[in-house]
This record gives sequence, structure tokens and C-alpha cells, in this order.
Amino acid sequence: MTTEEVSEQEATEGESSKLRGLLVVYCKGLAMGSADAVPGVSGGTIALIVGIYERLIAALTALDPAVLGYLPSLHQADARSALIADIRDMDVPFLLALGGGMVTAVIILARVVEAALETVPGPTFAFFFGLIGASAIVLAEREWFGDTRQVIASVAGFTIAFIVAGISGGTGVPSSFPILFVAGALAISGMLLPGISGAFILLLLGQYNTMTSTLNRFVDGLLRVVIDGVTAQLLQDSMVIGTFLSGAAVGVFTVAYAVRWALENYRRATLAFLVSLMVGSLRLPVVEVLAATGRAPADILGVVVAAVVGAALVLALDWSTADLEY
Repeated sequence: MTTEEVSEQEATEGESSKLRGLLVVYCKGLAMGSADAVPGVSGGTIALIVGIYERLIAALTALDPAVLGYLPSLHQADARSALIADIRDMDVPFLLALGGGMVTAVIILARVVEAALETVPGPTFAFFFGLIGASAIVLAEREWFGDTRQVIASVAGFTIAFIVAGISGGTGVPSSFPILFVAGALAISGMLLPGISGAFILLLLGQYNTMTSTLNRFVDGLLRVVIDGVTAQLLQDSMVIGTFLSGAAVGVFTVAYAVRWALENYRRATLAFLVSLMVGSLRLPVVEVLAATGRAPADILGVVVAAVVGAALVLALDWSTADLEY
């Protein structure tokens, strides 16, 4: 075998190894997306479990919009080479593979959750209650409540969540474009925080059902675009999803950095705030369960079992990952 053939074989093997690596990252994204699609379980926790949390944070905080400056010069070979080099340095292929897996999982589970909310809303919200409640218990056991600062943060977190949950579960929060933008910016933090999920934030803000149903309609519309063409509903759903994603993009460069700064400088107080936020938010699933559940023993048993299953999943996850550092 000649030197050229050896080099070509090594290059082929290298590319194959990279593709296998990206496929593994995609599968890890599926796990993260599955977690973030339901309130209570954090995609950040899954990132810790599968060993990519630090890489994810590093890649997100390495993103630099300055690379867009190459676009006017892409007709030049040097500019294209520089752009590719910067993309690799920012670990964009990793983010794309991970994001692809997350999007796939969210699209699949969104349909399951929407069906569950329509057919068995009581047990579904009871399941959410179990997930969120157990997550709060698990985090609280890490003893992040000790001094006055943490107590104040706890009271603030509980009060804010309790009030917001009452609004979103009562009169309802309008799904206006500004609200959806803010929801996207806040929900993205769920991907970065072990212990709190993006879906939980959407549920707290009263946008979980809206985004779930909109995503399902949007996917259905795309699948039927050859038959029905671009409909008014598809355009409307595109604007909703686009606004949400725009907020998420802004959140990566604002909320993510703010959360990171808070954790680095006021870690215990920040986590005490987050735990109390989760406890206060339990008002929402309780209200929904009471509204959707009858007084028959079978109905009550159904919601109790659902809540226990949700809590058991979180507790089992915590038990199996007790050696991970938060």
C-alpha cells in the first residue's frame, strides 16, 4: 500500500470516527430532549449523566456572532476556510448534532403529551406534580438552605412561582408574541440547569399547552404542504415557533450567562431560589388535577398512581446518579 493510499485510508477512518461520534451525540440529544419535553426532569441533569454538560456549556458560551462577518466574503476560499475553522473551534457540529436529537425527541413527545392532556388531563398533571415535587425534594436534600440570603431567595422564589402559577392556571396568560419570546428566553435556561426543565418553565408561564399543540400543528402542516400548500394556519404557527426560537436564541446569550454568573457567585442562594420556585409552581398542577378529576375512587387512584410514578422516576434517576456533582 502506497503512502498516498495509507493517508487516504486514515482520512476515511477519521471521518468515519467523527460521524460515529456525532451519532452518539445525537443519541444523547434524544435523551436530553426527552427530559426537557416534560416538566420536572432537567435536560441539564441528563447532560451530566451522559457526560457532556461541561462541553455543552463551553460550546454555548463560545458561540460568537462575529462569524457572520464572513458571509459577504464566502466566494473567497480563504473566507470559507476561516469560517469552517471558527465553526469547528466553537464546536458547532457538536451543538447541531445534540440539537437535532433534542428536536427529534421533543417533536415525538409533544404529540404524546398533547394526546395525554386531551384524554387524561388529571393523571397527566398528577404525573407532572410527581416529577416537579420529587425534583424539588431531591434538590432541597442538598442543603442549600442555611443563611438569611438563602431564606430570602427561597421566599422570593416560592412567592413568584405561586403567584405566576395562579395566573397561568386561572385566568390564563395570553400567548402573545412578547410572552412567547420571553418564554423562549427563559425556557432555554432549563437546558443549562441541572434540576429545572424548560418544559417546567413553560408550564409555569402557562405556555406549555400552547407550544405543544402549535408544534404538532406545525409539523403536520409541513408534512401536508405538498398537498395543501402553505396555509394561513401554517404561517401563523411558523410565526409562533419563530418567535419562541428567537427568544431562545437571545436567551443563550443573556439568560444563560446570567444564570452561569449567579451560580458562580451566589450558588447556594440561586439554587435555593430554584428549589422554592419549583415548590411554589406546584399550585398549577394541583389546580389542574382538582379541576379534571372526579370524586370516584378509580379517578382518585389514577391521579395518585400517576403522581407516584412521576416521583419514582425522579428519585430513581437521583439515586442512580448520586455521585454526580451539581
